[in-house]
Amino acid sequence: MNNFMTIGDAAKSSGLTAKMIRHYEQLGLLKNSPRSESGYRLYNSEQINQLCFIRQARNLGFSLADIQSLLELWQNSERESRAVKELAEQHLNEITTKIEELQHMKNILKALSDSCRGDGSPHCNILNQLAKPT
Repeated sequence: MNNFMTIGDAAKSSGLTAKMIRHYEQLGLLKNSPRSESGYRLYNSEQINQLCFIRQARNLGFSLADIQSLLELWQNSERESRAVKELAEQHLNEITTKIEELQHMKNILKALSDSCRGDGSPHCNILNQLAKPT
């Protein structure tokens, strides 16, 4: 059992918390780990690699469903890179749309903020504008 890590060591090695590792196990993103005689979860190097993969994918904003698909593709030596690229491009399009929406929100909020005097007066154009029907 020398090739196995406890959940604490797996967390340190993967950059995840023990709670997230358990969560990913419950969701089926990670196979259930074997247990030591005293009941502690034990993780092998393959599982650590999977955890690192999951962390990287989460850092890029992939959904859990997309991560499941990516893991399946990663583990399938017969995969076509086309399927991976399609998934990545779909996510990239979603990010681009989100950035556009956030930029629009930023512009509106900036205009609202600029329209408020921000002094001791109770009048606030931000609140007035928010109360207007769209």
